[in-house]
Amino acid sequence: MNYRHAFHAGNFADLVKHATLTLLLEALRTDPSPLTIVDTHAGAGGYDLDGELARRTGEAAQGIFRLMAADDAPVAFDTLKAAIRAGNPGGGVRFYPGSPSLISTGLRRGDRYVACELRDDDATLLGQTLAPFPGATALQSDGFEVARREAGKGGRLFILIDPPFERGDDYARIAETMAAALLLDPDACIAVWLPLKDLETFDAFLRAVEPAGADMLVAESRLKPLTDPMKMNGCAMVIANAPAGLESSLTDVCLWVARRLGEPGGKGDVWRTGP
Repeated sequence: MNYRHAFHAGNFADLVKHATLTLLLEALRTDPSPLTIVDTHAGAGGYDLDGELARRTGEAAQGIFRLMAADDAPVAFDTLKAAIRAGNPGGGVRFYPGSPSLISTGLRRGDRYVACELRDDDATLLGQTLAPFPGATALQSDGFEVARREAGKGGRLFILIDPPFERGDDYARIAETMAAALLLDPDACIAVWLPLKDLETFDAFLRAVEPAGADMLVAESRLKPLTDPMKMNGCAMVIANAPAGLESSLTDVCLWVARRLGEPGGKGDVWRTGP
């Protein structure tokens, strides 16, 4: 696979994904019982925005740089912004935290974090990122398979699924993994990040996960009309068994990203698939 998240670190999609992740973690941690977190496609763990890969695309300039400079960002971004400031004590925005950094720094005693990455280079960096955290484990393994295994172990489970979508079967494997995990653990919270290219692909995925039977919370941010399937026109988070009370904060995130970083008429929407 040629995909590396360093090319896209800190872009608009990361703002939606990582703000959603921090909101989910805060809600899940209101329950004091231990939590197991599986990150199926963890990447390197953190990213140098001055590095060659990030500078090649410059996507952070239209994402995290604009968020950190904005004076109208909703409070739903506060935890992500605090993580940026903590990772850049000298000021500015050079280092961007991936999901492993955001998750591992908040682990409580008894929590477990299993981060999966297949690429040799990123798996090595992931291991270095997680080394200081006793509750975190980096695996060079197929994250879909690990998520299924963890679903059968009991306890509270949160699964984050964020594949590169370079394989033709990624959508199918997500749906299969969600169904299998929810069969073993009907209360598992599962959050999936999706690119929004065309409406039919998005709708087909939502139809595919319906048999899993869980209530799905959908948060979408459309920066452009979904008319060109060759471009990423927005992104969405689809969350099974989302904690209650997230709709307002997620709406703030999706609307701000769509309207401030997208074309005129950008749209953010949050809704549930269940009754």
